[in-house]
Amino acid sequence: MSEMTLAVDSAGKAAGIAILRDEALIYESYLDAGLTHSETLLPMLKSALAAAGIAPAEINLYAVSAGPGSFTGLRIGMALAKGLALPNHTPCIGVSTLEALALSVFVPQGSIVVAAEDARRGEVYYAAFEQTAEGLHRLCSDTAGKPYEMQEMLENAKKSVFIVGDGAEVCYNNLEKNLTLTVLPAHLRKGRASGVAFAARAACARGENTDAALLAPEYLKLCQAQRERQEKLKGSETT
Repeated sequence: MSEMTLAVDSAGKAAGIAILRDEALIYESYLDAGLTHSETLLPMLKSALAAAGIAPAEINLYAVSAGPGSFTGLRIGMALAKGLALPNHTPCIGVSTLEALALSVFVPQGSIVVAAEDARRGEVYYAAFEQTAEGLHRLCSDTAGKPYEMQEMLENAKKSVFIVGDGAEVCYNNLEKNLTLTVLPAHLRKGRASGVAFAARAACARGENTDAALLAPEYLKLCQAQRERQEKLKGSETT
C-alpha cells in the first residue's frame, strides 16, 4: 500500500503544500503573494486534498517546517499540522527549514549548497550541505550568525558553493570572493513544500517520527520582545 505524506511550509514569506505518494511528488502549490499564512494555508490545503482526491484520514505522515524562520509563520504551520494529525493519531514530524530548503533545489554532485534565511541585523540562519551520490550530507548544524562564520568551513571544502534562500545575497556580499560562489536566481532560491516532504521522508527512514503533541518550533534566536526585555534588564543592572 502506498504511503501518503502531506507537507506544510510556512517558515518564510511564501506558503506551500505538497503531497507525496511514496517518494513521488503528486501535488505541490506555492504562493508568495504578500498575504499572511493565516489567510492562505487552509484554502491551499483544501485545494491540495481535493486535487489529489484524498482525505486527511488517508495521510500516513504529516510534515512541517519546524524552523528556523518566521516565528509567526512557524507557529501557524505547526498549528495546522497538529490539527490535521491529532484526530487520527497520524505520525507528524517537524524538519529543519534549512535542510528542506537545500532539498528544494538542484546543485551538481560534489558541490556544496548553503541554505540561508535572513535573520535581520546582518545575520542569517544558515546550514551547509554537500551534494553526494547518496544525497545531501550535512556539513554543519543549523546556526544563527554572521555569514563570515562560514568562511573557513567553505574554504576548507574546496568545492563550488551554491547559495539559496532569502539570505543568499547577504551571504554573497559578506563572504570573501576567493570562494567559488553562485547565488541561484530569485525564482529558484526559495524553499518549497516538496523539500519539507522529502526531508520528512528521510527523517522518517531514520526513525525520527514524532507525536504531533510533541512538535515544537526551533527558533534559534530570541524574538524581538525577548531581546528588548534582555536589553532592559542589562540596562537596569548597570544603573
